[in-house]
Amino acid sequence: MKILIADDDPQILRALRVTLRARGYNIVTAADGAEALNQAIEQHPDLVMLDLGMPHLDGLDVIAGLRGWSQVPILVVSGRTGAADKVEALDAGADDYVTKPFSMDELLARIRALTRRQTNTPDDPVITFGDITVDLTAKQVTRKTSDTSEPVRLTPTEWLIFHQLLRHPGKLVTKEALLTEVWGPTHPGDNGYLRLYIAQLRKKIEAEPSRPRHLLTEPGMGYRFVPDA
Repeated sequence: MKILIADDDPQILRALRVTLRARGYNIVTAADGAEALNQAIEQHPDLVMLDLGMPHLDGLDVIAGLRGWSQVPILVVSGRTGAADKVEALDAGADDYVTKPFSMDELLARIRALTRRQTNTPDDPVITFGDITVDLTAKQVTRKTSDTSEPVRLTPTEWLIFHQLLRHPGKLVTKEALLTEVWGPTHPGDNGYLRLYIAQLRKKIEAEPSRPRHLLTEPGMGYRFVPDA
């Protein structure tokens, strides 16, 4: 598997290149945002890891540029720890976010989660609730408007969480189950991180994200998808 790593810190680039190559990954590096986009076009990586604070083009510009033509998984690895920075990166099209400093075990788990193959059976249904229609087989979400339907773009991580909730309508899905499904058995156990993704999903799915009707929180336990009556 080929990973593009974009960071303007040569020590981080060197450490990640050596460590990930030792684990069998094919590594391509870029020292700034413009080079990252060029490498992505030329190398067609299976995953992109990038810092937000890079010269020439910052990480958000790189994400926007990639999302103009590619759905490659994007893992932000940044020293910016604020929730607003995470939300901005996720809204721009990133699929996951790791803050520096990080443990290599956590980083490897995030990489595995983003590249894990997700398969659906041929009889996966089409689910409709509110003004949302979800085709589980095609992994497509659309929102009905007055005269047409508009696509709703979910990141791969958002889709994994949403898919698990949809497959268990009306039932509690525990936080532990969601964390394990999305990030694997060695997940970091970051419930705050999961709350962030649920909030992002509500912004895209719910008519009133602050008063959700379909993606409900069960305090201290997990989340529940409630379809229409």
